[in-house]
Amino acid sequence: MFDTATTALLRAVLEEVCAPVSQRDVGALAHVASKILEAATKGEISPERLRKAGLDALSHAPTMWR
Repeated sequence: MFDTATTALLRAVLEEVCAPVSQRDVGALAHVASKILEAATKGEISPERLRKAGLDALSHAPTMWR
């Protein structure tokens, strides 16, 4: 479980990365969220690296998600 500050950071990064994604595209949102969470679970707490993990996930998402 993450502390409040880390949870807020993860949420902010997810919102930033997924800003161009429709809120109805839950598949893409879930995919990106899972990759950001995976990075954080492995100890990554740098906003830049979490953002990179999210952007990488978004760029590798199936075309229908973009």
